[in-house]
Amino acid sequence: MEGAFTGAHGARSKDPRILALNFRFDARFIRKSVPIFRNALARSWIVTVIVTGAAGFIGMHVCERLLRRGERVVGVDNFNAYYDPTLKDARAARLASHSAFEMVRLDIADAPAVEALVRKTAPHSVVHLAAQAGVRYSLENPFAYERSNLAGHLAVLEACRRQPSVKHLAYASSSSVYGDRPIGGQGFSEDEQVDAPASLYAATKRAAELMSITYSKLYALPQTGLRFFTVYGPWGRPDMAYFSFTENILARRPIEVFGEGQMARDFTYIDDIVDGVMGVLDHAPEAGEHRLFNIGDSRPVGLMDMIDVLERALGRSTEKHFRPMQPGDVTATFADISRLNALTGYQPKVTIEEGLPRFVAWRRQWGLG
Repeated sequence: MEGAFTGAHGARSKDPRILALNFRFDARFIRKSVPIFRNALARSWIVTVIVTGAAGFIGMHVCERLLRRGERVVGVDNFNAYYDPTLKDARAARLASHSAFEMVRLDIADAPAVEALVRKTAPHSVVHLAAQAGVRYSLENPFAYERSNLAGHLAVLEACRRQPSVKHLAYASSSSVYGDRPIGGQGFSEDEQVDAPASLYAATKRAAELMSITYSKLYALPQTGLRFFTVYGPWGRPDMAYFSFTENILARRPIEVFGEGQMARDFTYIDDIVDGVMGVLDHAPEAGEHRLFNIGDSRPVGLMDMIDVLERALGRSTEKHFRPMQPGDVTATFADISRLNALTGYQPKVTIEEGLPRFVAWRRQWGLG
């Protein structure tokens, strides 16, 4: 082939006919090769991220943000019936409209299945959000927490430490690890001692943190624990107070206000939570490093103030039945976000006066029940 297009010593022929033939050959080669090279290059730059709990509240929103950034997302969820699976199915359907998204129905406590998935997809990062949520439910069904929050977390750790492609495991912890304490000063700090959980749920979350710290040291697995503070917003969890209050108020039923209305929470809007998660993913730890960050609003709101904002957003008031604080509950939560701010510039933007009306608008549009 070379002899047909070149002269002596491999030099290009100066014959115009040969030059024209050379040009046509090169053009055909370029037309065929460029798309191949372009697609290969694009594939090499696409980052794959596994998100567990992808049909959950935070999980769906994290998946959407990752997809908008152009990343390939493999979602994992077991679609359990802790609350109405219809909502989880709707979240999954929303994600399914993205061509770069794949949902895998899987129980994270199934260690061989989790390891096989991580090996097959070879993710760059894993965002582990799947867990059995709910403080009060842990009193009724404690073994669900042992399976999901302990065995499930361990299965994810084992799969990640065996897969060389995984450069960062970010996982969900909880403000519950701080236990029941006063909210003075700048809020609960990641440096504070957390050895007095008020519920089994909190204990499993703290145990997961300790497991992750150990795996970072043993296997040089870079990890970040995310202590979420009372997340709310569109597509939220029906077991959360603001959601259940909304359902009762719309149905003109009275609401039960626990803690005699004296509790306070660091309500954090979902978009701010996702900003925090993205910031952490964009500032990955070094090999063997384990970090903990609070992700909250850092502006605690009294329970009665939250109810007032909600009633105004719904355009109606409701009858209130005041009850004592339930076992496992804590009086207040308050996030010190200075550590996350120093690393990523994280600063929550949405106040509860803005966020709850957005939730109510979504609820009216979605039309649950």
